[in-house]
Amino acid sequence: MKIDLTGRTALVTGASRGIGEAIALRLAESGAHVLCAARNLEHVERVAGVITANGGSATAVQLDITSDDVRERIKALIEQQPIEILVNNAGITDDDLFIRMKPEAWTSVLRTNLDSAFHITQEVVKKMIRARWGRVINISSIVGLSGNPGQVNYASSKAALIGFTKALALEIGSRSVTVNAIAPGFVKTAMTDAMTDEARKTLEARIALHRLGTVDDIAYAAVFLASEQAGYITGTVMNVSGGLYT
Repeated sequence: MKIDLTGRTALVTGASRGIGEAIALRLAESGAHVLCAARNLEHVERVAGVITANGGSATAVQLDITSDDVRERIKALIEQQPIEILVNNAGITDDDLFIRMKPEAWTSVLRTNLDSAFHITQEVVKKMIRARWGRVINISSIVGLSGNPGQVNYASSKAALIGFTKALALEIGSRSVTVNAIAPGFVKTAMTDAMTDEARKTLEARIALHRLGTVDDIAYAAVFLASEQAGYITGTVMNVSGGLYT
């Protein structure tokens, strides 16, 4: 199955590294023009440069998703070109046991992981609804389904993003705009690379496929949900955890 996104424009937040970078690269490979957005302009310029060097089309966008003017920034982008595929990927963690968690840690994680999706999506879907075509893809987490000790704030934000996904899908589905979420499990990153061999083996033993995920495992799921082939899928949570949570 060949996915062709030629002529589509995608906005990927948190595109400077990790899962966001991989999603941007794979969307571009499928023909989309990708707006690679993140707070650090130098980092997204690197990602956009990789895309263009490989024959793709991309623009680096400096965007602080928690800023007071984020809506104005998104409106300005849309005026230049309609955004047809939105990937709300940017997110942070600030872990601690609940009894010790500072209010600032709660507020910052919810503001970044949930509030930003509300502000950005509300602006983007207006044009999608009028065009009667669009894809909204929210990157949640498996801990939004299962919970995780020490991550009450993070798990809450990701669980709320799932509720956001399901409710919005029901509201705008009649306009041929789909809204879905991806719930990644443990993905190989610099953080997991720092684990001891024993800790990694213990973690992998909990996963049905007995390996950590890769950023491309998540990226290919996002590309599929962005495609015409996924046009009858909405309001779903794609569990990409290797069988860690079933």
